[in-house]
Amino acid sequence: MSSVSYPVLILGGTSEARALAAALHSRGVAVVSSLAGRVERPRLPEGEVRLGGFGGPDGLAAWLAEHDVRAVVDATHPFAARISESAVTATTRAGVPLLRLERPGWTQPDDAEWHWVDNLDDAAKLLSDLGKRAFLTSGRQGLAAFADVDAVWFLIRCVDPPATRLPRHHELLLDRGPYTVDRELELLRTHRIDVLVTKDSGGSMTAAKLAAASRHGIPTVIVRRPPRPDARTVSDVDDALRWALERA
Repeated sequence: MSSVSYPVLILGGTSEARALAAALHSRGVAVVSSLAGRVERPRLPEGEVRLGGFGGPDGLAAWLAEHDVRAVVDATHPFAARISESAVTATTRAGVPLLRLERPGWTQPDDAEWHWVDNLDDAAKLLSDLGKRAFLTSGRQGLAAFADVDAVWFLIRCVDPPATRLPRHHELLLDRGPYTVDRELELLRTHRIDVLVTKDSGGSMTAAKLAAASRHGIPTVIVRRPPRPDARTVSDVDDALRWALERA
């Protein structure tokens, strides 16, 4: 066994993960947060931080045993399906309890025009029927799905520069939330946006664009969340905190 033990491992990268890490750290719990390392300058949580993957379920199971982990909270992004699958497999093998902390998805307002699709490829196919100037906020992963959509101009917003093929007609905006409705409305007006493309990430940090699109009267294409493996799930940080403290 390692000389360093971590009662709680948080698979993080979200605002909920950071809030949970801060709450545990303030109570004296030795918590370590694991970040995938996909963002160049991530917002670091309180407590110990581990960057990079584990090498699949076997590697994660070995890490849990090595560090005497008593509880794992999967608080990754709703679209980080692979790590969630690995977490279920690894914790089952290691005999460590697992909790999924996942923010609720967005709810469509009555006055909003939303078009739901299963993936970014389907979003790209639908796009040219809805508008000619798109605000693309699906993150830098998967932008290649839009690379051959020549009939649409894109305003692409992401945190870090993408390293993939991009659409021929685009402008890149590097920015990080949270955002306000007024600021999002100004973006839509300035760039004459007539369609929004995003993922059902949920939460309040980036929800302003949805309100702005609805107020501006433009349609929104939303990618559904991928299916997740069965795991006990809560949507509230306080519920996750109570669960973790009982096992730490």
